[in-house]
Amino acid sequence: MAGGAGGEGTDGGEDRASGDSGGSSRGFLGELKDAVSGRAALLLIGIFVIEMAFIVSYLGAFHSPSPQRIPVAVVAPARAETKVVNGLNGLQGEPVRATAAADVRAARQMILHRNVDAAFVINPRATTDRVLLASAGGPSVAQTVTQILQKTDQANRRTVAVTDIRPPNAADGRGLSSFYLVVGLIIGGYLASAALAMSFGARPSNVHRVGIRLGSLAVISVLSGLGGAIVVDPLFSALTGHFVALWWIGVLTTFAAAATGMAFQVLLGQLGIGLSLLVFVVFGNPSSGGVYPSTLLPPFWRAIGQALPSGAATTLVRNYAYFGGYGTSTAWWVLSAWAAGGVLVSYLASLPAARKHPLFAAPSAPTRM
Repeated sequence: MAGGAGGEGTDGGEDRASGDSGGSSRGFLGELKDAVSGRAALLLIGIFVIEMAFIVSYLGAFHSPSPQRIPVAVVAPARAETKVVNGLNGLQGEPVRATAAADVRAARQMILHRNVDAAFVINPRATTDRVLLASAGGPSVAQTVTQILQKTDQANRRTVAVTDIRPPNAADGRGLSSFYLVVGLIIGGYLASAALAMSFGARPSNVHRVGIRLGSLAVISVLSGLGGAIVVDPLFSALTGHFVALWWIGVLTTFAAAATGMAFQVLLGQLGIGLSLLVFVVFGNPSSGGVYPSTLLPPFWRAIGQALPSGAATTLVRNYAYFGGYGTSTAWWVLSAWAAGGVLVSYLASLPAARKHPLFAAPSAPTRM
């Protein structure tokens, strides 16, 4: 960063090292201390930790997807309903969580309202049953449910016909556009806060400057949400027909990442940028449900996914684009809580009383804004 910010002023040290090389050699360790400050060494260690965490998190989440209690509705004659439901719930490893539905219409509504991921419709007059699903909610879970129900019917010498009642748009390859949109917005949000930190110091000089910085982040959030909506709707036609909703979901997503990133930096200085990477990228992306839904993820990622901005935003975008906004109340609360929490922490940590705490004793960079 700017000169005077701790360990970056190494030019003099390197000059001394080059000057001494002609006479008495200081040795390798002496030159190493001049070339790589203690602060720089800590940053390199931090980068290594984030690098390893990234690898572990993504491989841990994606290396072996396994179904766990995928919600499925069952439509069957009264005399067979309990047997079918109990049979599905008794499958080894509990891959599905079956519940009875009154009829096919009710089952379809449960799928489109995001209460279940699929429906299993038993046909008592034939040997072919039906599976209703909405692959727009996640192709991987749709394929997994189909495979589970096909194996179940094969064991009973029956076959399955699949009906996709809500497929992804033709331009939404494998239904992943929602995830890609959110990844871009999240990255833009925390990079915006990091850019302000690198330019003007991680910790604003007073509460008034906090408001100015948050206002700047709000403006870039509005523009980011608009840009994202333009890209996925009129530009590529990936997620069409919900332009305004996607715009404001994008605004909240970007601002939640930006405000949270700013709060981390106000609390921890430039180390807050690393914490943002951990929360939003290392843990947030693989657990978001964008690539594999939570019902296919290992327990840790399943538990944290919808509590992080990436997961909540992916649910909002996908469910507004394809399911009329059903099943989004929790996601709205989660994303709003991250945005409000980032604002609140940034203000509280910038109060004069808070600045007297030892945590804020040493500025992380020059504070001009």
